[in-house]
Amino acid sequence: MVSQVRFFYATALLLAVTSACGAVYANDPKPTPENTIHVDLSEAVKPQSFARPLKFFVADVTDRSGNPQPMLVYKPRNGVFLDRTPVEITRQGLTNCLKSAEVLAADRESADFILTVYLFKFGLSDSSGMDFFGKVEFAVVVKNAKTGKSQQVSATGTSIAGAAILKKNIQKNVLEDINKAFGDALRNFLRGEKLRDAVTALDVPAESKPAGTNPAASEKPSGHA
Repeated sequence: MVSQVRFFYATALLLAVTSACGAVYANDPKPTPENTIHVDLSEAVKPQSFARPLKFFVADVTDRSGNPQPMLVYKPRNGVFLDRTPVEITRQGLTNCLKSAEVLAADRESADFILTVYLFKFGLSDSSGMDFFGKVEFAVVVKNAKTGKSQQVSATGTSIAGAAILKKNIQKNVLEDINKAFGDALRNFLRGEKLRDAVTALDVPAESKPAGTNPAASEKPSGHA
């Protein structure tokens, strides 16, 4: 009798949890043309100049945020969605910046440096509800294509915008906030001292290496900056 009662309560609890989870997912906002925004830099960030002309190739961009819904950047009021994944936006933005300054290599073989990007944050951070805090954070493994040696360069961009009441103003503020944070992160990377120091340290002639050794350094970030 006791075991039957326990089984009844366990079954009831399981059904309640399943029902609650189903309700949560059912209430999740869905992307529509009306709640979707297009993040795009109004002006490409011009990379800094180096001691000699260099070409860069963007090999890969990987999402390391752990966000199960990376395109949903604001959940209340039926949500605000990106029209592309953060990985696609980051790749295109970085590529366009390099291309605008004519430092984008046509392919890996013609590049002086290979860039591998690991994206940790793209969208809004926690706020008090009175403001929108935009944040974009990534790490780039900068590798000398000839020597295989590499260094990691981290970059972060932030922005703040006021909250709004009307849905159209919410979307406008969220879009402006993320755009500014994205541009700030790219500027921090492309014009920052960390990239300059990494390129200066890595831009050396290839050294002769003993047979059977692998000169390539790991292309995985050492940790969340």
